[in-house]
Amino acid sequence: VIGFLGPNGAGKSTTMKMITGYLPATSGRAVVCGHDVSAEPLLVQQKIGYLPESNPLYPEMYVQEYLMFLAGVHQIKNPAQRVQEMIVQTGLSPEMKKKIGALSKGYKQRVGIAQAMLHNPEVLILDEPTSGLDPNQIVEIRDLIRAFGKEKTVILSTHIMQEVEAMCDRVLIIYKGNI
Repeated sequence: VIGFLGPNGAGKSTTMKMITGYLPATSGRAVVCGHDVSAEPLLVQQKIGYLPESNPLYPEMYVQEYLMFLAGVHQIKNPAQRVQEMIVQTGLSPEMKKKIGALSKGYKQRVGIAQAMLHNPEVLILDEPTSGLDPNQIVEIRDLIRAFGKEKTVILSTHIMQEVEAMCDRVLIIYKGNI
């Protein structure tokens, strides 16, 4: 688990958007799993699971319905099994038949993490995954991230030092766009 630490406005989210291919880089080069982001964006996106800070969800969809929809987008083999695995792994079982709009912020974050992990990417990029959560939810999300970090490369951004201390094996500090 790699922590991407820096103050607000330092460039954490922008850098993560460039790594995922959501923003083009104006200079330099980003490589994910041996693939150049600008030359092979679709291949890179298959290797990455991404949870943006805003966590865009469909509030009118049910949790299980939303994950099944995304399983179809990713063309996942045996989608019902994979969706069920992610529901269990992210602790969404008690909420899986609820509409996303009716969930607490913590459960919405879990849905976001589940969607990011659904296609079993090699790299998981999380932009401020614990922002706005209560203390209990923060502990649960930290545990979830640490568990994923045992199997995947996880890059998470934050401006909170305690987050880095609690979850990360390595830290990159960014300030005014410089590492």
